[in-house]
Amino acid sequence: VRAQPYADAAEFSRDLHILMDSLAAHHGASLATPRLAPLVRAVEVFGFHLASIDLRQSSDIHEAVITELLARARVQADYSALAEEDKQIVLLAQLADQRPLRSPYLDYSDLVKSELGVLEMARVTREKFGARAVRNYIISHTETVSDLLEVMLLQKETGLLGGRLGHADEPAQAALMVIPLFETIPDLRHAPGIMRDLLALPGIDGIVEHWGNEQEIMLGYSDSNKDGGFLTSNWELYRAELALVSLYRERGITLRLFHGRGGTVGRGGGPTYNAILSQPPGTVDGQIRLTEQGEVIASKFGNPEIGRRNLETVIAATLEATLLPTDNTAGNAPDQLPAFEETMQHLSDAAMAAYRSLVYETPGFTDYFFASTPITEIAELNIGSRPASRKLQDPKNRKIDDLRAIPWGFSWGQCRLLLTGWYGFGSAVSSYLDEAGSDAERTRRLALFRKMYKTWPFFSNLLSNMDMTLAKTDLAVASRYAQLVADKKLRKHVFERIVAEWERTTKVLDEITGSNGRLADNPLLARSIKNRFPYLDPLNHLQVELIKRYRAGDPSPRVRRGIHLTINGIAAGLRNTG
Repeated sequence: VRAQPYADAAEFSRDLHILMDSLAAHHGASLATPRLAPLVRAVEVFGFHLASIDLRQSSDIHEAVITELLARARVQADYSALAEEDKQIVLLAQLADQRPLRSPYLDYSDLVKSELGVLEMARVTREKFGARAVRNYIISHTETVSDLLEVMLLQKETGLLGGRLGHADEPAQAALMVIPLFETIPDLRHAPGIMRDLLALPGIDGIVEHWGNEQEIMLGYSDSNKDGGFLTSNWELYRAELALVSLYRERGITLRLFHGRGGTVGRGGGPTYNAILSQPPGTVDGQIRLTEQGEVIASKFGNPEIGRRNLETVIAATLEATLLPTDNTAGNAPDQLPAFEETMQHLSDAAMAAYRSLVYETPGFTDYFFASTPITEIAELNIGSRPASRKLQDPKNRKIDDLRAIPWGFSWGQCRLLLTGWYGFGSAVSSYLDEAGSDAERTRRLALFRKMYKTWPFFSNLLSNMDMTLAKTDLAVASRYAQLVADKKLRKHVFERIVAEWERTTKVLDEITGSNGRLADNPLLARSIKNRFPYLDPLNHLQVELIKRYRAGDPSPRVRRGIHLTINGIAAGLRNTG
């Protein structure tokens, strides 16, 4: 007789434990330890699915699907045109009604079929491999409460949400946790308010309880950096984390922050251990989730021993950040934390103004960027999950706003400026010191910066990452890329502004840290970077020459291939570029 398959991994695990207990009771524990114990552990970790799948889609796609479904069901003519409050009314009414919006007798657009098909497959996957196979749905560009409710409604349409929202007798239960991704500076600032409004809606507490009384929230580093610059991005992430932790602590819900970090410092990269320890107090409460991207995956996990060491580092940092007293955030000066945070706000405002003045307010800056970096050549590489830009090929319509955040930062690394990891800091600190009004006050402010650096992990990690980024910049090499800009006046104006800011940044960084030069307190890393320069510099010069030929109309496949090889080589040499 053919045996019935296990309903889930937990049932299989129970049988394995029965075998282990039996062996232990009959003097066979020595057999269980090497044979059954590893299998039990594997089942507990991997189930029948090996790795859990996260679903992720942009909020504007969800809105388009919901708009079509509501229109075809004659519930709402133009959902997308509604105000936010009215959208919520429509969505809540549908979530409280068990009737589906879809009809098997109507035909829908390919977009609707595709998006609903993904969720239907998620349901089938959960039924086949267990609930842990697909658990999360991440919403890119979360800007409103309706962005979250839309995904709940899509789950209802595909059998992933049962019950009725707001009805105590039939409480709604969503199979997939709806995870907002807050990315831009405005989104980070609005995040606590959005989540507070969501929790206030009737029936949402029941859905959260079904998720194990947990809520995961993802924070984006790339877009916030492109939006407001390095310093402001880090500071707004810090503030958003504190506000979110406070909100969920009030509600008695466990919050797990999911950090969407990249390889570059501008995208939250840098040493993981220091990054975890520099998180705001209370935000690492026994758990943290991080992304690993690009060539960082190969360097950290390509070798089993190195992979184990990196995992141990993450675990150690998580334990340390969890167990350290929250009032010890500023080292031996916890009473100084309010003053530190107030000063950081001043610096953030000034740094963002300096950054946006260059990137978004300088006439011709877009032309300078596209000419002086290999962004158009990067876009031709078969890498990345999305196009480098929405309108990259048409020079007349090129805008920094339309450019994806990842190739934006990647391009600045290729031309050896790494602007996304330091620009704006020098102007912010210099202006704050210059506004002192007297030598005594300037000395006091500089002493405050030095104390922040020595006793506040957040600020210390910020400056350490900036120091590493500046060590990899090379203005001489960058000047060769600037020569690719045909407009000499524009070239001179923009490049001189960047050089001036670099000089300001290195000067104030040395003043604060007391160092004389880059990576003075990390000679091992300094030597490693220095040893790579003889290999990197020729690649940069070769890339500039090949780009000149390619843009001049040389159709040779070897030229194009050469450009792509130099892009890969420079990225590998700089390392944290992904």
